Parts: sequence; C-alpha cells; structure tokens
Amino acid sequence: MTVPATDHARGRLMVFAATFFWGTSATLARFVFREHDIPPLTVVELRLMISMIVLGLWMAWRRPASLIVERKDWGSFVLLGLLGVAAIQGGYYHSISVLGVGLAILIQYLAPSLIVLWDLARGAKLSGRIVGTLVAALIGTALLVGNSGTQLERVRPIDWVISFSTAFTFAFYILYSKRVLKRYAPDTILFYTFLVAGLAWAIVTPPWRIVQAGYDALMWGVFLVLAFTSALLPFTLFYAGLRRMPAAEAGILATLEPVVAVVAAWVVLGEGLGPIQWLGAILVLIAAGLASYGSGLTRRPRATP
Repeated sequence: MTVPATDHARGRLMVFAATFFWGTSATLARFVFREHDIPPLTVVELRLMISMIVLGLWMAWRRPASLIVERKDWGSFVLLGLLGVAAIQGGYYHSISVLGVGLAILIQYLAPSLIVLWDLARGAKLSGRIVGTLVAALIGTALLVGNSGTQLERVRPIDWVISFSTAFTFAFYILYSKRVLKRYAPDTILFYTFLVAGLAWAIVTPPWRIVQAGYDALMWGVFLVLAFTSALLPFTLFYAGLRRMPAAEAGILATLEPVVAVVAAWVVLGEGLGPIQWLGAILVLIAAGLASYGSGLTRRPRATP
C-alpha cells in the first residue's frame, strides 16, 4: 500500500515529536533519579501503569469499541508487551547500570541497522542513500554519547548479552508493532501492551512497596508528568507515525532521541556539550534528514510463474 506524500510527511512530524518527548523526559527522569534517589524501575512501572489507566478511562469514555480485541490476537499483545515494552526498558536500564548511559544508548540504537538487514532478508533492495543514512546515524550517536566512561573490565558476559538484547528487542518492537498496527488502532495496542508490561514490572516491584515509600504529592505530580511525557504521548505519536512510513525510516528517525536528550541536559541541567558531541548531533540530524526522504528500500519484484 502506497502512503500519500502528505500523510507520510505528517508521520515524520509525529515521530519527530515522539523523539522530542522521549528526549526531554529523559532529562526530567535523570533529575528525579539524581535529586530524589528514586529507583529507575519504580519510575518505569509507574509511568506504564498511570498511562494505561488514563488511556483506558479515555477509551472507555470516547471509544469503547477500541477496547475489544479478538481472542486470536491476545498472543500478539502479550508478546509485544513482554518482548517489546517490558524487555526494552528492563534491558536498557540494566545496560545503563553496568555500561553507562552512553554505551547503553549506542548499543540500543543498533536497532535501525537490524531493521534494514531484516528488510534485505525479505527481498528489499538497498540504496546508497540508506547506507549513508545508517552510517551517519551510527557514527553520530557514537560521537554524541561516546564520552560516557565506565569500568568495562567488570562487565560480565551476561551483561553484554542483556545490553545487546536491547537492540534486538527495539528492532522487534518496531517491526512487530508495524504488523499489529494493520489490525488495531494505536491506542488499543498501547493500552494492552502497557498493561502487560506494567503487570510484568509489578512482579519485580510490587505496588505496595511503592505505596510504602511514602512519596509526597509533588513527587506523584512528577510521576504523572513523566507518564504523559515519556510514555503516553510519545508512544501514541510514534505509533501514529509508524503507520504512515516504513519501519526502517521510523527507526532511523528515532535516533534523534539521544540528540534531544543530550541537548536538553545541556540546557536544563548544565551538562557540558563538547565539539565532538556537537559533531555527533549534526551527523544524526543529517541521517534524520536523509531518512525523511524515504526509507531507501524497495521491494524486488517477484518472478511471475
């Protein structure tokens, strides 16, 4: 199915907006972790559960029919919730704890390359532009986050496995979401995948432990803001954009997230941004610009019998 140019352009804007929310909310989350010593996985669980409750109430009020899912599709939602939403966030936060933020981001954003390889395996034809786009995005991300040091000699093999799994789960999340979006609206997918992922993390951190922590009203307000800016709004925008463009293009555009996060940390938290990081940011922006003209992948025509 061919997507109209105007609809495609609208999809790109939606993915751009999603990366803006993800990147800026990362700065807010980093402030919460640093100033209030709140466990990151607690924030992950709360933002998923709050988003799920708000979205579920809105759907019940305005679009009750969208809550209906065919029995044969339940497995898809469970798979996407566990191997997509829950696995990405769990693996990413574990990667941060052992490798540092920079290397964790770099590994996760190998996902667009994996998506392109998957498309090639399914018969897509690779253009020179998409090669340049991927190289620019990868090198730019490496330069952008490459100054984050960590003690790699203490990293265990299982830590590397978990960290590299984030690239595969992120690629899976984009590709499988694209498939499920053919049958269901974005809000339906988000509600049930957030529900599955939130319940999975509730096993790790039971809700009563969070209640017993005694967070004040201001902190619960921060949790609410994070739920909207890091989960509900950006995931909704990303899915709406993903419906309108190839998965590879959406994945490359998503590499703008670390650019937004680093610049936001520079503006809000005063974290320095050196010349190498600026060069990395420019390369990622170039990659996003190249991707905005299309995925650079076309299907090889099948031989007629």
